[in-house]
Amino acid sequence: MDARFVGIEELVGTPSVAVVVDVMRAFTVAPWCFARGAEKIVLAESLDEALTLTARHPDWVALKDGPPAPGFGLVNSPGQLRSVDLAGRTVVQKTTAGTVGALAVKDAPLVLCASFVVATATARVLRGRDSATFVVTGEEGRAEEDLACAQYIARAVTEPGANAAGYVRRAAGSGAATELATGVRAGAHPDDVALCLEVDRFPFAVRASWDGSALTLHPYEPVSPAG
Repeated sequence: MDARFVGIEELVGTPSVAVVVDVMRAFTVAPWCFARGAEKIVLAESLDEALTLTARHPDWVALKDGPPAPGFGLVNSPGQLRSVDLAGRTVVQKTTAGTVGALAVKDAPLVLCASFVVATATARVLRGRDSATFVVTGEEGRAEEDLACAQYIARAVTEPGANAAGYVRRAAGSGAATELATGVRAGAHPDDVALCLEVDRFPFAVRASWDGSALTLHPYEPVSPAG
């Protein structure tokens, strides 16, 4: 598979397959939402849109980066989500990088939203594809944790069972990991870094597709041989 790694601003045209990577923390959080029972995740383009959607749908819950804020029931932290019951709920997610990256490739025929926790499942979806564009969302395409995860997934497509340890070490030494560990990023839990570095915590991939007028995430388990 021909793998291309680009930042959000470097996107040109519409790729046939897009893998949007945000390890710390949007697309680690999204699989956690599904694990806690969420039915779907709607991606919002702005904080105001997220609040508008939850005002229109009072049973939905909004999630954002940073500390708790009025109108937002959740923060972008896997550590905090572990104790939240989201059974049957719709989550509206707006983050600084991950949701922006997904919306930037919203017209691609296949959009996957990925992190280490769904790495192997994502690689399974990509097997048999001729090419994929990996959108490295953090730090204008230079975020080491996102690039490392993207490169690991690309390798796992052609090398099932590839060793993730070196890629995880790169992510653990990233600036984002340091900021989370030292409390620079608001709304973080002490376990967030460790949870973001768990490989294959979940057996499903996360696919983005249009649901009415919104780009929506769902868990996706491809029908293909496990590898």
